[in-house]
Amino acid sequence: MSEDSLENVVIIGSGPAGWCAATYAARAQLNPLVFEGAITEENRMSGTLPLGQLALTSEVENYAGFPAGDLAAFLDSALPQDRRMMMAPHAGEGVTGPELMELMRQQAVNFGTRVITDDIQEVEFSESPFTLTRAAGGEIRARSVIVATGASANWLGLESEERFKNRGVSACAVCDGALPRFRDKELVVVGGGDSAVEEATYLTKFASRVHLIHRRDELRASKIMAKRAYDSEKIEIHYHSKLVEVLGDDTDGVTGVRLQSTTESGDETTLSAAGVFLAIGHTPNTAFLNGQLELTPKKYVVWQNHFRTSTNIEGVFAAGDVADDYYRQAISAAGTGCMAALDAERWLAEHE
Repeated sequence: MSEDSLENVVIIGSGPAGWCAATYAARAQLNPLVFEGAITEENRMSGTLPLGQLALTSEVENYAGFPAGDLAAFLDSALPQDRRMMMAPHAGEGVTGPELMELMRQQAVNFGTRVITDDIQEVEFSESPFTLTRAAGGEIRARSVIVATGASANWLGLESEERFKNRGVSACAVCDGALPRFRDKELVVVGGGDSAVEEATYLTKFASRVHLIHRRDELRASKIMAKRAYDSEKIEIHYHSKLVEVLGDDTDGVTGVRLQSTTESGDETTLSAAGVFLAIGHTPNTAFLNGQLELTPKKYVVWQNHFRTSTNIEGVFAAGDVADDYYRQAISAAGTGCMAALDAERWLAEHE
């Protein structure tokens, strides 16, 4: 294979990290190639369709530069008609997740980014140039790679949970908790670890009451985090309980939940609530790496150097939630996408 067939940089993933990396790489004249993911039922169920997790949310109120306002004219002028027609009509209040992701994608494309709607199902990082195997067949060779495949929120797998996603069911309190539908309402958080207590504590700023649902007889959270839940007047903990159904209707979205006792009795109860937040962890999308990059015990990619996106393989970089189990925000993911592109550009300049 000739040198001309080598890609300077291949970006795997199409969330905020991937598109931001692509924009910076394209502006650096690296002619980046993005694999944005395939449109399959498997990817839909796992939350790994093109445009990433943010495309599964509704309103986005906390991304810098997009205050509330009617963006319809801007969207019409910024996006190609065929992409615009795929989206829901603009609601007139700020930006939605799908709209923001389409804008990020288009910005990268405007600078020359090439996009392939397919998955990378296997990588070979043992020698350079690297070899990437496509799900649809064929191989790509690359001098450098940016892994930006994100992390998928864990769900319970309930049919009712799926029905009310973005209509009261969420996996991110920081992303959605301040939305009008949740203000001064009773809310439910499912989980018992640090993340669940963190979500519940955050929601007390907006909710009238937060019900923390946990399967066991004590929280798994660290003592200091558990104490916050115990001490909060707004948090009520329901031990020995599991969520078995999200209740609601097409008009109001979520209106309550049905809980079942995890004890032998198996008794069921219902609670009124306007929102359900799942806080049972995230799974980073790193299985396709097949152990070739160093991962944390939770399977997130390890950044080797402080404030750098380099991995244990020279020329391979990681950006966004695939390497971040702490912040997990669109804006922080986009920032590390920028960093990864700059790291890749400088690494290529040094080694090529």
